[in-house]
Amino acid sequence: MKIRFLKHVIRAALLLTATSSAIAATYTLPVGNDTVIGEVQKVVAAHEDTLLDIGRRYGVGYEEIVAANPGVNAWVPGAGTEVVIPSRYILPDGPREGIVVSLSEHRLFYFPPRKQGEAAVVRTYPISVGRMDWHTPLGLTRIVSKREKPIWYPPESVRKEHAADGRPLPKAVPPGPDNPLGEYAMRLGIPGGAYLIHGTNRPSGVGMQVTHGCVRMFPEDIKELYGLVPVNTPVRLVDQPYKMGWRGDELFMEVHTPLEGTETAETHSLTNITKLLVAATQERSVVIDWAKAERTFQSASGIPEPVMLHPASTVQVVNDSAGR
Repeated sequence: MKIRFLKHVIRAALLLTATSSAIAATYTLPVGNDTVIGEVQKVVAAHEDTLLDIGRRYGVGYEEIVAANPGVNAWVPGAGTEVVIPSRYILPDGPREGIVVSLSEHRLFYFPPRKQGEAAVVRTYPISVGRMDWHTPLGLTRIVSKREKPIWYPPESVRKEHAADGRPLPKAVPPGPDNPLGEYAMRLGIPGGAYLIHGTNRPSGVGMQVTHGCVRMFPEDIKELYGLVPVNTPVRLVDQPYKMGWRGDELFMEVHTPLEGTETAETHSLTNITKLLVAATQERSVVIDWAKAERTFQSASGIPEPVMLHPASTVQVVNDSAGR
């Protein structure tokens, strides 16, 4: 675990700050039992691009863009390289209201109140979450206050950590380029800690498990969300590395690598995936493509993949089995 964490630290230190603004992702909420939104996109890298540059332009964070493009060099993908944008999502389980922070997914979903005469929508943004020894807590809370150009008061535990590394912090960091909260911060009503949804002065680290428990966003994203979200908005923090969802008659499966410090052989297993697939199909007579489900589990690309055998495929499997 320590080696993996050190890799994150080194990676974050080496990242170059992307300068492009992200594309705000807004989707009409599906009706009925459907939970799949968006579509996977593909773009072609220019010679000066990194995966981080491309990800930020399309509203995708570091872990998401890297997981969706195995084998592609994150720093020099190369001119002409086709890059997958993982912009298809399965909505998190639970009520479609307020803010939902999906930790393993490194993603925030905001369900604004429906406007009269308009379809209900969801907005989604990439985020960073708490690292292995500073986990972002789970549960239901709310936005209790908002502040533009916030002052950062580092907790004593954070000051001790920095002092031990030879990087002492003051008791208060004023607004400006050295403030890690960025330009906007929204405080969560979680007892026992100062947990925030905030911006950053180091946007290259968005999409990683690197914070002291807060939820970190791209500067342009927190600016937008700050203007949309009122105080007392409910916030639900969940950890759902495996999700099943429907789009019409098609069943999709989405798998993310569990957060460092949470994965175990018992939780990260095909057995649990099997249980979720069985539960998702209890009320529908469908045939699961178990080979595809296993590949989706093993790749953990974060992209929802269809995992059903269609009628023609089912017949072929039966015939092949009979031939043997």
